[in-house]
Amino acid sequence: MLQKTNRQTLVEQVALQMESMIESGKWGVGMRIPAEPELMNELNVSRNTLREAIRALIHAGLLKTKQGDGTYVCSSSALGVVLKKRILRSDTLQTLEVRYALEREGAHLAAQRRTDDEARGLLLQLERCEAAAELGDIDSFVAADIELHQNIVKASHNEILIEIYSHIAEALQDSITSLTRYEVDADFLKMHRQLVEAIVGQDADRAVEAVHRYIEESKDVIAGEEEERL
Repeated sequence: MLQKTNRQTLVEQVALQMESMIESGKWGVGMRIPAEPELMNELNVSRNTLREAIRALIHAGLLKTKQGDGTYVCSSSALGVVLKKRILRSDTLQTLEVRYALEREGAHLAAQRRTDDEARGLLLQLERCEAAAELGDIDSFVAADIELHQNIVKASHNEILIEIYSHIAEALQDSITSLTRYEVDADFLKMHRQLVEAIVGQDADRAVEAVHRYIEESKDVIAGEEEERL
């Protein structure tokens, strides 16, 4: 029986190979990809073919070129690029609703599936958040807070949820940072401690309730900002 021919052009094939290097993590975000001669030798293609493939990935938002410095990875997958573009066209309330949906399910599953090592890791990450808040180091707190939520979702052990949330968190970093600068108070920290302790105690209902409370708090912050602008 005849097999269908591969209709992909050589440029498309090279671009897909390079994209797989990015998605696998071999070429991480922020990393400069190998120089042209090395890639030409590794992929066994001409300079023109390689440059066309790189241009395609730049257009897709996965790579960016710094004049005189090289080409760098700027997103971990095409999905992340698409989500970021879509989120930039959405208002903060809609993005919070998406966060709620993902973080609620992540917390629910994490409470059921977390390992002992993950439980200890979440408690340590929470302590980093609290220490940064106590010092008034907002930038460190924001970074620790985002990492805490990503680790909670990782503890869900749902690979699709983990991947989607990692891209959402990357795309939402600016809005999360903006909201968090308003939210670093005793009540906000208390809600996060309740969330982590519920997951450690494998109380899924209490974990979901904690997510609900801090998302509602964020909505109140947005409402307050809008009232100030009016």
